[in-house]
Amino acid sequence: METLPLQDYNIYVGDFDQRLSDWLAEKVYSRLLIIVDQNTKMHCWPLLEPVVSAYQHSLIEIPAGEDHKHLETCQQIWQTMMEARADRRSLTIDLGGGVIGDMGGFCASTFKRGMDFVQMPTTLLSQVDASIGGKLGIDFMQVKNSIGVFRNPQAVYIDPRFLRTLSARELRSGFAEIIKHSLIADREQWEELRQISDLGKVDWPKLIVPSLRIKQRIVEIDPFERGLRKALNFGHTIGHAVEGHALETDAPLLHGEAIAVGMIAETYLSHRQLDLSAEALETITDFIRRIYEPVALDPATFPELLRLMSNDKKNESQAINFSLLPAAGSVEVNRTASPAEIVESLEYYNEIVAVGNRI
Repeated sequence: METLPLQDYNIYVGDFDQRLSDWLAEKVYSRLLIIVDQNTKMHCWPLLEPVVSAYQHSLIEIPAGEDHKHLETCQQIWQTMMEARADRRSLTIDLGGGVIGDMGGFCASTFKRGMDFVQMPTTLLSQVDASIGGKLGIDFMQVKNSIGVFRNPQAVYIDPRFLRTLSARELRSGFAEIIKHSLIADREQWEELRQISDLGKVDWPKLIVPSLRIKQRIVEIDPFERGLRKALNFGHTIGHAVEGHALETDAPLLHGEAIAVGMIAETYLSHRQLDLSAEALETITDFIRRIYEPVALDPATFPELLRLMSNDKKNESQAINFSLLPAAGSVEVNRTASPAEIVESLEYYNEIVAVGNRI
């Protein structure tokens, strides 16, 4: 097992069984509350149950999916915590992907003004992204993560065994965050990723730790997203808007699929604003298009996407905020773009993707 020490907690990568058992034995928690959805209850809970069976524990099952990441589900979690007589000396274990990690941590942080929680991310996306940084929250009025707090877990356990339970689509979604990390901070890793042609042959554990180290460096410098940490938002201003809009349709997107759209459009903005070379623009967008096979956006949705972007939590002084690439492997934060420029980037995106069903 590999350990990544952060300022006030550790991330453990590898089989969690003995490490978590030893960690719990050192603590004195009144009760364990394990948050799962129907998928992690079936596929992941059987690995965790033997470790926690000796402790008083309650299983809290919530519906799976981003479309359930809202206050109503939080009320369900808080009600179950109350019925289980949980107190501030209880521990919540979030066993799931980014939705459970964000929402479970948020509920633990706010119930009776806060209890400890542990993150056990089970998707590639959550293992390389949501596992570091203490950003917790829920969606509100189609705006991603617009209600939330910053609070760190007591520990994070990343077990590659959970990846065996994922579909090819879920793995591809998580890969988007690995691409993002390399594009903003590690040109050498980006060059290595470019050689990947078949995600089915990728040794994911070998990519997880380098990706985590990139985010670790950034978050330790800027834990509350006042400066450098905004670099992690590359692809997310437009991507979150696309994701939020798609959630209200019959064809919702996974997070990484929407971020792939955002990275293509925001790479174009990087070319226009920061003189990212035409060669780099073509290389980045061609790679993302090949991996994700994205479909065109309906131009009639552009005003709605702009409205959602205007409500993005990163914005300041009513300007839509971006993190853009002057070159592969580097980033500039606090860049803004006009509505006309953003529409131009969406039109560029539509031009380079194959014609297909519209989002």
